[in-house]
Amino acid sequence: MAIPKNLQHKPIIAVDKYDTIDGHYAPNTDARALSIGEAQYGKNEISAKVLRHTGKNWSRQSEELPIHRTLDLAILIVASMLPPNKDEKSVSQRLGEKIVDPDKYQILKDYYKTHDYILKPRLDELKDLLNTLIP
Repeated sequence: MAIPKNLQHKPIIAVDKYDTIDGHYAPNTDARALSIGEAQYGKNEISAKVLRHTGKNWSRQSEELPIHRTLDLAILIVASMLPPNKDEKSVSQRLGEKIVDPDKYQILKDYYKTHDYILKPRLDELKDLLNTLIP
């Protein structure tokens, strides 16, 4: 299924057939493509978007995020995988994240451990790309 070009978000670079690699949701997912392109909320803005398909048409449930928010989410994910600081300061330098529900914190750690086979290859690839970008 070709990535739509008639939506308000205008893809510039995209991953088609994302449903085949969508982690443990593959192949039974409505997330069919990932795109970086002109944002629907402003032609001078660039955004990342998950394009969803209902089986009949492209869904309005597709998410679009500014690039900096996408990177902030990636930073938050990685920070949450690291052991928390004992002095309750955030692990990341910029975000100031904190554990909101300490009683459920172990659920998050267990999720990461259970899904390590999906997450680790992606983190390894991210690390390699970052090492190439920022030697």
